[in-house]
Amino acid sequence: MADIISIEEKLRLSQQQKADIVKRQKILAVRKVFQCTHCSMKCEKCGTQIDRSTPETGSSTHLRVPYRFCESCSEEYIDYIERLKGKGDTDCYWRNDLWLRSWKAWIDYQGTMDRYLKSPEFVKLLNELRQINPHE
Repeated sequence: MADIISIEEKLRLSQQQKADIVKRQKILAVRKVFQCTHCSMKCEKCGTQIDRSTPETGSSTHLRVPYRFCESCSEEYIDYIERLKGKGDTDCYWRNDLWLRSWKAWIDYQGTMDRYLKSPEFVKLLNELRQINPHE
């Protein structure tokens, strides 16, 4: 009789395993978002390591750059904004309409990710993960 497995115990273990899998999935979802989009030591656009000992570019144009960019991406972003105003560096002929569209798409993506991070569902996920035992 000692070898009889309680069905209730088996179900409880199965439910606990499922809960552990869901919790792991939640943690991975949050980790992915923050590791991929919020590293303060890399350029948000190209991923290049940023040297914070050098001054930010673009300060001479008095344009506030709302992203963490490397020097190259910062210069491109400023040119992108200038081109939207009908100006820009005409020597950089490769910065064509497709280049402008790629910058717009990247900026739209950043806005979408920001809205996602503020969505009620993502906030709920963060709150659940702050609890020690969210299912108990």
